[in-house]
Amino acid sequence: MTRDVYDLIEGYMQTCMTDNAHDCEHIYRVLYVALDIARTEPDADRDVLICACLLHDIGRMEQFENPALDHAQVGADKALRFLREHGFDDEFARRVSDCIRAHRYRAANPPRSIEAQILFDADKIDVSGAIGIARTLIYDGQVGEPLYTLGSDGQVLDGQGGAAPSFFHEYRFKLEKLYERFYTARAAQIAAQRRLAAEQFYHNLLDEVRGAYRLGADLLKDELK
Repeated sequence: MTRDVYDLIEGYMQTCMTDNAHDCEHIYRVLYVALDIARTEPDADRDVLICACLLHDIGRMEQFENPALDHAQVGADKALRFLREHGFDDEFARRVSDCIRAHRYRAANPPRSIEAQILFDADKIDVSGAIGIARTLIYDGQVGEPLYTLGSDGQVLDGQGGAAPSFFHEYRFKLEKLYERFYTARAAQIAAQRRLAAEQFYHNLLDEVRGAYRLGADLLKDELK
């Protein structure tokens, strides 16, 4: 890919990014990790991969405005239209669009091409480890989700099962499980190196808030006579 082409795609991406948890720096981290993974995947088309990485979250703004929308589908359509309007080959545009459509963790549309699998893996790595914890907390704050919820007994729930949306629920539902869903060996290796930091944070936070509630409830009971 030439520098001029890269600058064109990057410039369009920058106009679409308005989400602090999915900002331009997230895009660059995904791109850099994807290029690392691609070193072990010689069949990957680097131009398709770079373009897909740069544009994979350009549908986020629409999803924030209308939560019923799927940002991956919106982004795939926007990327296809942008690339066609700027004279890119139709096959190239479709391959990039297909990668973007399949990158979402919760979607029932698994990535099939090696470029789509690398994008999926690189995007998931940015939700692993310490950076994944930080980004999840930022996102939860944006959408108004709490750190934790309480059970009927007034104690802090750990996020398992059918718990209401919270950071703890997101950790148990997604963050702790994503290590089982990588398509490439290099991605699994990178994520494994980051896993402990996320696990320790979750357990430390859970222990701290549960401890505060257990002790505090007893102390308050003694005060209210």
